[in-house]
Amino acid sequence: MNYQKELDKIIEKITFETIFPKLLIHSCCAPCSSYVLEYLSNYFNITVFYYNPNIFPEEEYTKRVEEQQKLITELPLTNPVTFLQVDYKPEYFFDKVKGYESEPEGGERCFLCYEMRLLEAAKLAKQGNFAYFTTTLSISPLKNAAKLNEIGERLSKEYGVAYLPSDFKKKNGYRRSIELSKQYGLYRQNYCGCIFSQRDQRFNETEEEHE
Repeated sequence: MNYQKELDKIIEKITFETIFPKLLIHSCCAPCSSYVLEYLSNYFNITVFYYNPNIFPEEEYTKRVEEQQKLITELPLTNPVTFLQVDYKPEYFFDKVKGYESEPEGGERCFLCYEMRLLEAAKLAKQGNFAYFTTTLSISPLKNAAKLNEIGERLSKEYGVAYLPSDFKKKNGYRRSIELSKQYGLYRQNYCGCIFSQRDQRFNETEEEHE
């Protein structure tokens, strides 16, 4: 499925509405959200939901939160964007992926992490009477857009809130996110966020040093 085309169809319908629909966007970090906010704030009233108990260590989590807040205040947007976060509780992530610690990056452990975060977004979207929910994760070339949309659609049916289909790397979205990150001096991390991706990144760097 071409998720960008599906998103285009929804946006086309929205342009004829007199009220901007409420959209809850799960965000993993400021760089990934930059293009998404620039793009979607033209059509929605957005709340950025920062729920990422997978991020390790806590200092990294705090830095990413601060960068997200900084971006929202500095990025010129058509509609104001609000920010919402929850307490940092990494034990939620470790409980979720128990038994999958040795999985390679991009495998089943990551899919469980996708679901953990999208589940909380779906719950909050339901509670807050949002018209849609989605995530910025699909902007990354390293994230599985098909899996993200599959999980989002399943949770949409379960919680009765529409999932906004996305593959934000399309339309040069990923390239634009890099441009915006440079323009606003955003911190760009060199690993996904969890202790396992950090481990794999360090291993790969060590391997490269010995080649």
